[in-house]
Amino acid sequence: MHLLPEQATRHAVSIPELLASRDERQARQHAWLKRHPIPLVSFTVVAPGPIKDSALTRRLFNHGVTALYALAETAGWLIREQAALASASGPEGMISIEAPARDIKLATIELEHNHPLGRLWDIDVLTPGGEILSRRHFALPARRCLLCGQSAAACARGKTHTLSDLLNHMEALLHAADSRYAR
Repeated sequence: MHLLPEQATRHAVSIPELLASRDERQARQHAWLKRHPIPLVSFTVVAPGPIKDSALTRRLFNHGVTALYALAETAGWLIREQAALASASGPEGMISIEAPARDIKLATIELEHNHPLGRLWDIDVLTPGGEILSRRHFALPARRCLLCGQSAAACARGKTHTLSDLLNHMEALLHAADSRYAR
């Protein structure tokens, strides 16, 4: 389910393309849930700036896929089906897992908090009925900024940090993870 970094499009995505891509993802999720009425993990990469499909985002995605597989194996959860695709909004993975949605979400929140790259992943868990379990369901605060620890949404809205600072930090985290998880 990994994506090849060298095949990234590096296409600068416009706002209308980004919105259309998100609508398409939602439609894919609902169609997927009709075929597989069990919890769905929808996995994407946090990608600031207009380029969402890059070698960097694909490498981050591949680390996330590996971490999700390891999580399912450790928990003894059965993966029924999985798929990966590169869309205008970046790498996207879908994994149907036979386990309680609440348990999956709690475990993925822990993964986002504890894995060195977890802050760079957006892992949604959908119930068989299509409800997205969010951090709010567990009384958890919103995600923090990658660089300063303030609200990520506030920093993004205020353009507090330069794109190059964010991308440089993401590259540094990826380099450290590559060294740590070298095969």
